[in-house]
Order: sequence, then C-alpha cells, then structure tokens
Amino acid sequence: MDISVVVPLFNEEESIPELYAWIKRVMQENNFSYEVIFVNDGSTDHSWEVIEKLAADDSHVHGIKFRRNYGKSPALYCGFELVKGDVVITMDADLQDSPDEIPELYRMIKEDGYDLVSGYKQNRKQGDPLSKTIPTKLFNATARKVSGIHNLHDFNCGLKAYRQDVVKNIEVYGEMHRYMPYLAKNAGFDKIGEKPVHHQARKFGKSKFMGWNRFVNGYLDLITLWFLSTFGRKPMHVFGFLGSLMFFIGFIAACAIGIDKLWALSHGIPQRLVTDSPYFYISLTMMIIGTQLFLAGFVADLVSRSSQDRNKYQIAARL
Repeated sequence: MDISVVVPLFNEEESIPELYAWIKRVMQENNFSYEVIFVNDGSTDHSWEVIEKLAADDSHVHGIKFRRNYGKSPALYCGFELVKGDVVITMDADLQDSPDEIPELYRMIKEDGYDLVSGYKQNRKQGDPLSKTIPTKLFNATARKVSGIHNLHDFNCGLKAYRQDVVKNIEVYGEMHRYMPYLAKNAGFDKIGEKPVHHQARKFGKSKFMGWNRFVNGYLDLITLWFLSTFGRKPMHVFGFLGSLMFFIGFIAACAIGIDKLWALSHGIPQRLVTDSPYFYISLTMMIIGTQLFLAGFVADLVSRSSQDRNKYQIAARL
C-alpha cells in the first residue's frame, strides 16, 4: 500500500464527508493505493455515525472510536498501530489541511529520502488573535532551540508525512504530538524536512486549541521531552549530581559552624548555642534534601520509562 492517512478528530461531523471525498479524489487522480483511518476521540456529536457510513460504503475507510476524549496524541498512537502504507500522512479533520498536498509530501518521502516532512502554514488566514499568534511564535522558537531542529518553522502543523518505519518506532503519548519531529530525531530518524502548505480558514465549528494555555502546556511538555531524551535512561546522572552537590555544601557549612563553635570554646569566647544559629538549620535542610535527591535518582533508574499502562486506551469499536 502506498499511503495511509490518519485523521484524529473531535466533533467534526460536518467536515468528515467533504474531507474524505477530497482525499479520495486526490488518491484516484494519482493512482495511489491507500487507506484512511479516522480516529474518533470521544466525539459527542454524530461523527462516529458518519464514519460508520463511510466505512460501509468504501473499503478504504477504517475507524477507531474512543469511549471518551483522550487527546490528539493517543488518537495518533492508536492510528499508527494500524497503518499499512509505506508513507503515513496525518492531517486534521477541520478542512484546514489540504489533501492536495499529499502527492508532493509522498514524493519527498519516497524520492528525496526524508524520514519525516512537516507542513509549514505560511499563509495563515488574517485576523488570528494575538492570543494565538504570539504563543505559537514563542512555542516554535523554543522548540527549535531545544530540539536542535532549526529548519522547522511550524512544529505543531497537523499535516505531516512519515516513512512507515518512523511511526512504528516512536511512542507518542500525553500531548507529545506537538513534538513528533523531536521524537523522530531522538529515535534516530534525523532526515527531517519541511514543506510550505496551504492553510484554509475553518469551514465548520471552531478551533479546539486557542490561547496561552496551549503555549504553557507545550512548554511543559517540551521540558519533559528534553529531560527524558537527555536523562531518561540515566536519571541518576542529574538527581545524583544535584543531591551530592547539595549534601556536600550542607555538610561543609555544618562543619564550618561546628569548627567555629569549638574554636570559640577553646579560647574562652562566649558564643550562643549551635542550634540557635539559622545557618545550622539551613545546612541540615540542604543535607536532607541532598539525600532525598540522591535516593530519588535510584528510584528513577528503576521506574524510568517502564510503565506498562502508558498507552492503554479504552476503544469501543473498530472498523
């Protein structure tokens, strides 16, 4: 199979038929063998009924239905488990991503040899509020700096193309869909490209991702991913170092307080009790915290990335 298209969606009943008709036309015009996997992320409208009807009429359509809303990353994870195409395309269901981009994305993967190609929405519709544009710019600038992938301008674009090996060898969970290129790079797929893509105004409904909270959550996820990719297999290196450093500083400070007390006593100089000094308690606290951090390193080494339930989701139906 040439192409698998994975479409995560939440309450997009109006746009699904039009999106699939558009994808189908592009595939037939280019003689691609294909499948389209719709992942219904706990929609409360009639999205699943629409997907069921499409699947009944066309064998190219498959669907996954979550019992509740998990988020985009779990939807992509479950979709990636099913894909069979040599090239995997992801796009949003709101008709803002154009299926007409698929042939060139496919060519860049198959002929140019890219592992991943990310869309770059250069022609965003005018009038986006500052609460959306400013966090987006800050988010992308931070992601470029931390990930080291300097040629990408739009990490969060839903329209992306992957070599099948990429999606089968990366684990996307939580809200890590924003960092698919970073995840791919960490897995050893470092030939990552970018393609300017057409961005259309939303035709139905309204965006589910607006405001500064998207930037805040994205920033926290980026810190998590950076830590896991840097220290995920060696947490003792960071916890042990910080713990040892704090314990050492606290121990030296406590020794200095004790030596000062002994020197005063030996010279008959009156001095208050050691326990009356605030520096004693500061030193003791640093030693305790240092010990806790050091022990946390051992515990983190045991449990790091070993959860068996991270990607278990309740699926009500499959097509």
